[in-house]
Amino acid sequence: MRNWIKYFYFGGLILVPLMLLILPAVFFDNGPPMCLSVLLFHRTCPGCGMTRGLMHLIHLDFPGTVRYNKLAFVVLPLLLIIWIKEIIRLWKLIFISPAK
Repeated sequence: MRNWIKYFYFGGLILVPLMLLILPAVFFDNGPPMCLSVLLFHRTCPGCGMTRGLMHLIHLDFPGTVRYNKLAFVVLPLLLIIWIKEIIRLWKLIFISPAK
């Protein structure tokens, strides 16, 4: 991977979660559903409302999280683990053992 791509990717890994924290919890609440299950079959799937539920969870709005998708309580810790591992991996790749 080229050096500038690594820096861009690392910056994105830091900035995207910060942007989600800055946005209000109700930012994704309005608008049409994006789920293919709802659009094609008019039925909700287990992942429906996950984005809205996660957004409410990171803003500590627990009733809002439960209203949209209870699985967000499981998904957020898993996403955090994956995100932290990727940050550490990229940090080591860029700053600890840089390419020559």
